[in-house]
Formats: sequence, C-alpha cells, structure tokens
Amino acid sequence: MPGAALLVLGCLPGLAAVLALVLSTAGAERPVALRSPRPPVQARSAALHQAPRPRIVPRTAWADDGARTQPPPHYDDKVVAVFVHHTDSPNSYRCADTPRIIRALYAGQTRHRRWDDIGYNFLIDRCGTIYEGRAGGAERPVTGAHTQGFNHRTAGIAAIGTFAAGTTVPRAMTDALAALAAWKLGLADVDPRTRARLVSSNGGSRYRQGATALLPTLAGHDDGYRTHCPGAALSALLPAIRERAARLQGRR
Repeated sequence: MPGAALLVLGCLPGLAAVLALVLSTAGAERPVALRSPRPPVQARSAALHQAPRPRIVPRTAWADDGARTQPPPHYDDKVVAVFVHHTDSPNSYRCADTPRIIRALYAGQTRHRRWDDIGYNFLIDRCGTIYEGRAGGAERPVTGAHTQGFNHRTAGIAAIGTFAAGTTVPRAMTDALAALAAWKLGLADVDPRTRARLVSSNGGSRYRQGATALLPTLAGHDDGYRTHCPGAALSALLPAIRERAARLQGRR
C-alpha cells in the first residue's frame, strides 16, 4: 500500500504502531458488494490451466475475531485479476513476528478507519509464508478493500515490507506471490500474463466511476490507483512473476 508517512513499526509499541500502519491504507475503499447469505464457491473452469493451491496459513493464526463482532464478508462471482501491494512497513522483521504485524494492520484498518475487516485478501512475509487476510474463505471470491475502484472481481495480495527502488525483494516472497496468483487466477482459468476488463466503482481511481479499464490480470496497485505501491523494486519484478505464475498453470 502507499506510504503516506513511513514510520518504523519495530520502534513503535502498541497504539503508535497501529497508527503507523493505518496510514498505509490510502487508495483502498470500503467494499460495497451485496452480502451473500450463502458464501459462494468460485466455479472452477473446465479448462486445464489450474495451479495447485499453495500452503496458506489460516486467519486463525493471527486473528482474534472474538475481540470484536466480525460482520459477514462480501462476495463477487469470481476473481479475474489480482492486485499486488506492499504494506509500506519495515523489512527487517522476524518472520515469527508476522502474525503480530498483521494484527496491527487489522487493528489500524478496523479501529481507526472503521472498516469491517482487513483490506487485503492475502499477505506474504519475507520468508514466503502466505497468510489468509480478509475473512470469507481463501478459495472464495471475497470482495476486498485494497484498490480504490477495483475491489470487485479481484483479490489483493500484500507483500509485507517496503519495496522502493534499490530494495532487494526476497526470492521466497516473489515465488510465493507467483504460486498464489497462479492458483487464485487459475480457479477462473485466467492467464496471469493477459489483461482483464474491470469496471471502476470509484472516481478516486485512475478511471472515472463506471469506466471500463483494461488492466493486467496480475497488476500492481499503481495500475489502478495513483500511488507508488507496490514500490519500484517489486513492480520491476512483476513481468517475471507473471511468467512464473503462467508456467505454474501449465501454460507455454
């Protein structure tokens, strides 16, 4: 996510850390999809281009949903694109601390921005561990709150850290990103190297409300919103990540 004010999370305890991370949510919007009384399972295509599901650490590993009333999730019919973000937080964390970092992101977005849940559908740490973010089911087309104008029919994947120009992006992180995107897009037989037609739901995006945009199916946050997210270093790797995701789907 874009960095409105980059603060050092490791030096900020408690509430200060929460306030630091809540500043990383510009460019997202509150989801407005209708709630489904029965959570839909995304229909699997009959085509062969599906990748295996990577290991995803469940939400229960970090969330304390008993601490607040968790509203029902929102759903779309399927996911046809994913947006890649960075959390604009320090890179020097221990991977054992990832659940604490995600809880701080969740607290910032739900307590201070008063969102119904964390905006990202998934988060990946520097060791390549994938975490389920937003509630509703990792395999389901859950509407997130991650890319203003383009939350519908998309999934948001956040790389935990800051990846501006000159930063080294861990190979374990990019491998996990490719595996996750390949699996998630493969559920609808979407090629990670192509483009998808998405309708902007908010004029705060790069496109006026109601406009149809042709965006990469594996996109950076800056493809849909005026931001530096996911950082120049990570953005530069997206072409290679798309190719790896396509190979994982069995495409040539």
